[in-house]
Amino acid sequence: MMQRLWAWACLLATLAFIASYFVVPDFNGFTADQFPKIIEEPPVQPSGYAFSIWGLIYVWLLVAAIFGAIRRSDDEDWGPMRPWLSLSLALGSTWLPVASVSPLASTVLIFLMLAAALRALFRVGDTDRWLQQAPVAIYSGWLTAAAFVALGVVLGGYDVFSPTISALISLTLALAVSLIVQFRLHRAPEYGITVIWALIGVIFQNSQPFNAAVAGLALLGIVAILSLRATDTE
Repeated sequence: MMQRLWAWACLLATLAFIASYFVVPDFNGFTADQFPKIIEEPPVQPSGYAFSIWGLIYVWLLVAAIFGAIRRSDDEDWGPMRPWLSLSLALGSTWLPVASVSPLASTVLIFLMLAAALRALFRVGDTDRWLQQAPVAIYSGWLTAAAFVALGVVLGGYDVFSPTISALISLTLALAVSLIVQFRLHRAPEYGITVIWALIGVIFQNSQPFNAAVAGLALLGIVAILSLRATDTE
């Protein structure tokens, strides 16, 4: 019975998460006027095209949740990850409204989303890889990038550090988390691929004008993730 309840709770949380996009359809990231220091193009933030991955994430999560509720509602292999994914998505359904009014609160919120998503990723089962593991992996991978991007934007926007130093600090932390997760979870390459997608966006963002430090660190991160995958013997 509880398995079935969590299956439908996960579907409801997914629907609420997707619906939040239509509640705040014009949100395109933090705006410069939300911070004491005006930074028009934070170097930590990926180029705009990179955010198109949200379309893939929304669709994949929805298809997986529908399949899970209808075809795998009593499946014990799906059970362990559902409470954590439901929590992350439920928190995520409030993120856009919060972000539109408070960068600080939304930064805390997205790290809570990330923590729950990673917990779900580590608890995914072995069956239905492309409908159980893959969507959670790409969601977690993008949240890893997005959470630390938010941190970098906040650090720069509140003038804690310069924009470049804020970007370097945030990217270093993001890469540390990404490499630890990918090392411990070799079976989910979609996670690392999604982080690489974000890092490529950072490189493009810092190509004109060229920011060698930030672009170089992002490139180093890509090489590190790919090198880690190359050592996979599983």
